[in-house]
Amino acid sequence: MLLTFGWVLAQSEVEGDSITNLNEVVVRATKPYAEVIPAQTLKGEQIESLNSHSVADAIRYFSGVQIKDYGGVGGIKTVDIRSMGTNHMGVFYDGIQLGNAQNGQIDLGKFSLDNIEEISLFNGQKSEIFQPARDFGSAGTIYLRTRRPQFDEGESTNVKAVFRTGSFGLVNPSILVEHQLSNSISLSANIEYINANGKYKFRYKKYLSDGSLAWDTTATRQNGDIESLRLEAGLFGRLNGGRWNLKAYFYDSEKGIPGAIVNNVWKTAQRQWDRNFFTQGSYMQRFGDKYELMVNAKYARDYMHYLNPDTTMMYIDNEFWQDEIYLSVANKYTILKDWDVNLSVDYQWNTLDATLHNFAYPTRNSLLVALATAYKWRGLKGQASLLGTFVNDRSTANISTGSVTRLTKSHEELTPALFLSYQPIDDVPFNLRAFYKRIFRMPTFNDLYYTDIGNVNLNPEYVTLYNIGAQYAANFNGLLRRVLIKADAYYNHVTDKIIAVPKGTGQYRWMMMNIGKVKIRGIDVNAQASFNLPCDIALDLNMNYTYQKAQDYSDPTDNDSYAGTYKGQIAYIPWHSGSTIVHGAWRDLELNYSFIYVGERYHNSANIPANYEQPWYTHDISGSYRFKFNKVRLTATVEVNNLFNQNYEVIQNYPMPGRNYKFILKFEL
Repeated sequence: MLLTFGWVLAQSEVEGDSITNLNEVVVRATKPYAEVIPAQTLKGEQIESLNSHSVADAIRYFSGVQIKDYGGVGGIKTVDIRSMGTNHMGVFYDGIQLGNAQNGQIDLGKFSLDNIEEISLFNGQKSEIFQPARDFGSAGTIYLRTRRPQFDEGESTNVKAVFRTGSFGLVNPSILVEHQLSNSISLSANIEYINANGKYKFRYKKYLSDGSLAWDTTATRQNGDIESLRLEAGLFGRLNGGRWNLKAYFYDSEKGIPGAIVNNVWKTAQRQWDRNFFTQGSYMQRFGDKYELMVNAKYARDYMHYLNPDTTMMYIDNEFWQDEIYLSVANKYTILKDWDVNLSVDYQWNTLDATLHNFAYPTRNSLLVALATAYKWRGLKGQASLLGTFVNDRSTANISTGSVTRLTKSHEELTPALFLSYQPIDDVPFNLRAFYKRIFRMPTFNDLYYTDIGNVNLNPEYVTLYNIGAQYAANFNGLLRRVLIKADAYYNHVTDKIIAVPKGTGQYRWMMMNIGKVKIRGIDVNAQASFNLPCDIALDLNMNYTYQKAQDYSDPTDNDSYAGTYKGQIAYIPWHSGSTIVHGAWRDLELNYSFIYVGERYHNSANIPANYEQPWYTHDISGSYRFKFNKVRLTATVEVNNLFNQNYEVIQNYPMPGRNYKFILKFEL
């Protein structure tokens, strides 16, 4: 990173009031190592250069990440990091967690990149003690930071309009307007519309148990259409020693759910309607040199309607309404120059309503209290935290007499975490790091109360995390401009894992149980390099590799040599995976190449040939050209995804698109 510390008067002659012979001196240095456990980060132009539309598409390029993608423009996309399960990941939008008390999963496909300034992924937790208690409560966290208005001198309004079209019948316009209301207050408004038929051709092969080919056919994916509207507005303010912001978000969509291709069924009629709204605000203020205050608040209302009209399977027509209220206060105090402490208190209220018969109508009150400290001594940095979680659930139950009774269930837990980083030599940008964390996640409302499936006696699902790693990062003045190499080895132990098990007879009789146990061993490696080549060519490389051995230890008796699940690699977790990004720029022209590889895996913990899933990989390329027309800055981009038309599935029986195209035109004023 280039740090320009100032203008230095190297030689000067004073003649009256004039100064002559003024030379510029640029000082270059390596940015000090700021975080105990650094994040994986994509920001600004990096995000724009990727062949990605949603947040889930961009996160695929982080190490240790598995994306469950059911295909299509509007297909559901959830993230699993280091094989701990989607529900153990916290997703934060401008510093406040996105919630889903119903099933604990955040569909990252709903969040566009048009308004995102930075995406950060932390293993364990964010390396910052001045944060809400909720931030301490996940095994891993993803932070989405939206764009904060910035204005050139003499300007008070920014406008950015983007239009995308291409394969799948895609029509995707968006517009962002930013306006400076005063010297300290600015406004941002963003609207995006997506319409696509979601149709794409795919090749489908089916093999018999003996390995022989049953059929090989080409078909068109149906019922993958989507129509959605996203609206966001924000107010941003600066104070003397502080800042504040208010944000409102609305998302409305209707989409088809293509469904799995099984039993020679190529089209389904399932539909889903989503309507999500939240408004949130944050206030931060420094008082003197010792004390800082942060207050966050949020209200969210989510609606989901799911329809499966196919009576040959099971007719389902369910509606759900979720409400959430969240309040947080964080207090940081500086005891000494290199010693800070923080006390955070959060309160969260969740409720769920549904059209299900004999539904429990649950309400959850959660209180989280986090005490954390951070200390620095020479090359050693440390953070420690203790999180207290106090949860109270209330629900209704219909008993045999037909009367209704009120059930109450409470849970209390203390969970610690410790993070350390050490730089052995002051002048060498090499760091060692390690962390330990014990955390849990409460069962979701579906786990506990879904009619005929939920189990009110479930315990929380626990995870213990261990991590050791190293990092080298340095900047140079020659052909090689920057280099970063980091590696981590980790061990995660998941106990009381909540899984669905058969209950009696019948295809749809299941119950949630605490019988799962998973042991995860892995290695993440990331290497980055930036070059200044001749002829004003800039080149950036980013490579990630992950090895994971994630084994199912749930049932020691299920150890049959052929079909047993004990010690089997858990479903959809590859042993090897990785990605590469190459970005080149020359004047107003940019080229980007990205490659993703997911190795062999199984769709069941029984690692037998019938459950085997082939490795898959994709190559994507894009080219952009920037030019000006009067005061308008324009960028034209062409993308080709899955360049070599690979046939692959992320999830069994959900074929992904082959080669597809996208054309993007961006206007900025």
